[in-house]
Amino acid sequence: MTEEFQIDIPGSFMALYVPPGKIKPTLGQRDLAARYELCEDLANLLTEKAANMQFTLGITEELVLSQCEAGLLTEPAVVTPGEARWVLCRLAELLQWPMDQLLQAPAPGKPSQPD
Repeated sequence: MTEEFQIDIPGSFMALYVPPGKIKPTLGQRDLAARYELCEDLANLLTEKAANMQFTLGITEELVLSQCEAGLLTEPAVVTPGEARWVLCRLAELLQWPMDQLLQAPAPGKPSQPD
């Protein structure tokens, strides 16, 4: 078994590539692992920047995450909107920040649901 296939891809990331009603991802194992590694690396790289933003600017965790999301989606975007949202959730998890508001907000590019 090669090392690249020993990567444990979380179900939350895998779900980004599994269409509704299907069980198989739309990407192959190698491509899926590469996308996951990119997103995991981004989340880890953003931890220090996000913590510094909150401290130096005196803003809420929610605002920091919102600004990070805008940055991730700035053209030319390296990640898809779904991946950007996953990176933010992972970033919040790494920093032990609440992500309730983030999970309730509509994903980028999707219309909000009427009440």
